Amino acid sequence: MVDALTEPFAHTIGQRALLEVVLIGAVAGPLGVWVVLHRQSYAAESLAHAMLPGLVAAALLGVPLALGAAGGLLLAALAIAAAQRQRAVGPDVGVAVAVTVLLGLGAVLALAPDAPPRLGELLFGDPLSVSPDDLVLSGTGAAVVLAAMAALHRPLTAAAFDPQLAATLGSSARATELALLLLLAATTLLAVQALGNLLVVALIVAPAAAALRLTSRLGPALAVAAALGVLAGAAGLYASHYLDIAAGAAIALAALATFLLAQLTPRRA
Repeated sequence: MVDALTEPFAHTIGQRALLEVVLIGAVAGPLGVWVVLHRQSYAAESLAHAMLPGLVAAALLGVPLALGAAGGLLLAALAIAAAQRQRAVGPDVGVAVAVTVLLGLGAVLALAPDAPPRLGELLFGDPLSVSPDDLVLSGTGAAVVLAAMAALHRPLTAAAFDPQLAATLGSSARATELALLLLLAATTLLAVQALGNLLVVALIVAPAAAALRLTSRLGPALAVAAALGVLAGAAGLYASHYLDIAAGAAIALAALATFLLAQLTPRRA
């Protein structure tokens, strides 16, 4: 029994993968609670999918994926902001069109003759490929995002539950929403190598939605979401090892399983 639990992490590559998904899950879970409460799930999906051109361009040019992801996120943010101003078609339709165009552009670049092998990892991720330098970056980024969430706890809470109260406390709802989107972009950037741009949103939204189902209080929901995010990451690695399936996809499915199982459980205080 003990051997079955330790075997996937007997080697350095498995240990690095486990540490990576623990860091990502611990950040993505509680951030997802704010994303769900602020009704920004569509924004999370849009940012993740629309960053694909930047990722593919980085792979083609041989520059760090983090740099390409950051450029892709900036391009996505500008495109989404411009699309939301198109009143003739409506903000939702404009955003959908912008995201689809960017995702299509990324797919076209990925199918180019000069595209490097294993480009599919950009779409579906590979936590088993993380390096020690990647772990340092993930650890630093995770610490920064968690610290920012702690600092923004009061305005995020006020804007989520009582926007009018937030205004009286001197918190701008628009500024708080922008801060949340920046945290979302940073977390997406941290998680994209492990989960890919198509699957990262699963680890942000699913454990958070499950936590909000299991508890009606904010503090416990944040803690439970972090625990479920870490659990989904570890469970995905076990499934990947023993079922011989892609690790990124297995983690996304494990995150979805937390949500589905939570629906079978009565809501608790």
